[in-house]
Amino acid sequence: MSKTVLEEKIREVKDFPKEGISFKDITPILADPVLSSFVIKSFNDKLKGKKIDAIVGVESRGFLFGMMLANELNIPFIPVRKAGKLPSDVISEEYDLEYGKAVVEIHTDSIQKGWNIAIHDDLLATGGTANAAANLVKRLGGNISAFLFVVELSFLNGRKNIKSESNEIISLIKY
Repeated sequence: MSKTVLEEKIREVKDFPKEGISFKDITPILADPVLSSFVIKSFNDKLKGKKIDAIVGVESRGFLFGMMLANELNIPFIPVRKAGKLPSDVISEEYDLEYGKAVVEIHTDSIQKGWNIAIHDDLLATGGTANAAANLVKRLGGNISAFLFVVELSFLNGRKNIKSESNEIISLIKY
C-alpha cells in the first residue's frame, strides 16, 4: 500500500460546497477497509515514540479516523463538536471561516491537565478549525503534541496558522 493509492481514492468534487471550491472527498477511502487501515497504520507509525494521552477529533470527519486511531493506541477519543451538540458542560471557541464564523465546543471534563493531545481532522485548509480545537485543549490544561490530517491543501497555508501550537504536523496527502 502506498500514499499514491490513497491519493488516487480521494474524489475531487468541483464547486462544492460552493462555486469555485474543489472539495477533496475522503469517503471513497472509508468504503475501503484496507485503505482505512493503511491510514491508521500511517498515523500510528508517525506517532511512534511520542507520548499521546488522547486523540481529539474535530466534527465531523475528524471523528472517523480519530476514533479508530484512539482505539488502536488504546487511549481516549475526545470529540470537538459544533456549538449546541454536546450534552454536558462545555467551553466554546469562535473562529473565522472563509465564508463567516463558526463555534466549536468540548466537554469541560474531557481532558486532564498536562495530557498530551493529538488533534485530528480529515483536512487542513486555512487552519482555523484546528487552531480553535487547539485553543480548547489548552484552555483545559492539555498540551498539543501533534496535528494529524489525511489531506492538506498546502496552497492555503494553514500549516503556518497552527505551527505555533506544535511543530508536529502530519499530513498524509498534500495538494
